Amino acid sequence: MPLLDRIRGPRDLEDLNRDELIQLAEEIRAFLVSNVSRTGGHLGPNLGVVELTLALHRVFDSPKDPIVFDTGHQSYVHKILTGRQAGFAKLRQKGGLSGYPSRSESDHDWVESSHASSSLSWAEGLAKGFRLTGEDRTVVAVIGDGALTGGMAWEAVNNIAIQKDLPLVIVANDNGRSYTPTVGGLARHLTSLRTDRRYEQGLDFIRRTMTQTPLVGPAAYEWFHGLKTGLKDVLAPQGLFADLGMKYVGPIDGHDIVEVERALTQAKRFGGPVIVHVLTQKGRGFAAAEKHEEDRFHSVGRIDEITGEPILVNPQRAWTDVFSEHLVAIGREREDVVAITAAMLHPTGLHRFAEAFPERTFDVGIAEQHAVASAAGLAAAGLHPVVAIYSTFLNRAFDQVVMDVALHRQGVTFVLDRAGVTGSDGASHNGVWDCSILSVVPGLHLAAPRDEVRLGEALRAAVDIADAPSVVRFGKDILPPAIEAVRSIDGVDVLAESGERQVLVVAHGAFVPLGLEVGERLSDQGIGVTLVDPVWALPVNPVMLDLAREHDLIISVEDSGVVGGLGSRLSQELRRHEIDTPLREFGVPDRFLGHASRGQILEELGLTSQEIARYAVEAVLRPQAVPATAGLDSSEA
Repeated sequence: MPLLDRIRGPRDLEDLNRDELIQLAEEIRAFLVSNVSRTGGHLGPNLGVVELTLALHRVFDSPKDPIVFDTGHQSYVHKILTGRQAGFAKLRQKGGLSGYPSRSESDHDWVESSHASSSLSWAEGLAKGFRLTGEDRTVVAVIGDGALTGGMAWEAVNNIAIQKDLPLVIVANDNGRSYTPTVGGLARHLTSLRTDRRYEQGLDFIRRTMTQTPLVGPAAYEWFHGLKTGLKDVLAPQGLFADLGMKYVGPIDGHDIVEVERALTQAKRFGGPVIVHVLTQKGRGFAAAEKHEEDRFHSVGRIDEITGEPILVNPQRAWTDVFSEHLVAIGREREDVVAITAAMLHPTGLHRFAEAFPERTFDVGIAEQHAVASAAGLAAAGLHPVVAIYSTFLNRAFDQVVMDVALHRQGVTFVLDRAGVTGSDGASHNGVWDCSILSVVPGLHLAAPRDEVRLGEALRAAVDIADAPSVVRFGKDILPPAIEAVRSIDGVDVLAESGERQVLVVAHGAFVPLGLEVGERLSDQGIGVTLVDPVWALPVNPVMLDLAREHDLIISVEDSGVVGGLGSRLSQELRRHEIDTPLREFGVPDRFLGHASRGQILEELGLTSQEIARYAVEAVLRPQAVPATAGLDSSEA
């Protein structure tokens, strides 16, 4: 019987010996490769933390001792060890396991935010709270995959360092990478510790010499083991962690479970904040991942579990690919265009620009706030920065967008990938907030292209804007074929029109095909309809006001938050100009969305052509039923 079949919870690990733990680690890796290759998910990070997670659950008493995972994509092994093996068959699918920690799944999951660099703040608060309430608990924060490049982590460290009795263990899972190799001064410092052969050779000499001495050898080795910190300080005198005034243990071989357990046990007994520096290999145990230099299989779709080759079903061009190609073309024409990424060179498509213009590409690590403020400085120096970032991650740099870019009227272009409902990654990764938060930024220009042609046009227009922030957003769904306009009115594209001017359908970006379906349904019912794509949703084009006056009802559809979104912004402009044409917004309601496919989520929200057209038909036939104000949840239709 495989050892893994006997593991139903952390306590089942207690009686396993070293050889059994090594066998269990191999079985867990095989389980991960077999299951994640079928569902997709974060494979590489979890292959790298198998022994570390085993040690964590043997040393600490979860859930009494909270284990807080930063960027929770490294929590799969934790899920396996806490009784959730069966759920991996539907990982990241509706009704299955979340790809991140989830409080609804298990008491062992304390924090489910999957954005980087927040774990230390959470852990500090938990540990401080337990100390204040007199509870005997130790909090563990597992931070890695580049999260220590985020400024928020160091804000937390600054406060942790002065609390000498805080029951907190920080595990720095140092695999030298985020998505790609981690960048920056801190990363170089950690790399110097990882790679200095004198450190490892010196430690190995002590280990071999002392443990071979009869009787006193093992005890002497334990004593000399304490020289590691001193040896580190000789070889790396900057002593980054020690200089912070915090107890430091390491570096530890993160795949030697005995060594990891010893270090964690010592840290737990210390009674105050301790940093345990653990060296791991991302993608360990799966040859295809180990050889994959781009991201060590950080996140994969369906792959062959032997070769690691992707299994593609009707592969199509992605929005990211189109952006990548257009930016390179622009870069050849404009030497002032530079690119910035926050540790996501390949996921955002900037790797092609970096290959063509390495001196004009800047990877700042997982530091979105710094990325945006730095972009403002680049713009002030006469360049035009293009900041490529996932929509949901821009939330973290809102203050910098407002105060550093917009207030200073700097020409910075933000390209927001994964905008709208993304689905399988769950609540934190749906890019549904960007339009709502950006609509309040003075002077900001925002485009949501409907197809490849419009994406290229919007990007070129954006880099021509020199005195205000500009935004180009697109989603993760399939890139549609070109959708040509019937005609254009001063920048507003009319995509379809029939009959009298009864219903004006305003469709944004990825929802243009949905708008076309709504228009067809209304036409089939004999209702006159005009379908438009504003192209540039912000600022509101005056043409939209003229069109609004000419129709009896306006339907706005957008792949973003309905509260404060693009439809809401248009509604405000109508009221400001005393245009009383009723408007109804259809978009993502003001709530967090569970993990499921994009199609399943949109159907659940009522964001289908059938539901939207039904509302419009009933509203036209019964005008008194049309709401005077906007912002209703689409599920109320």
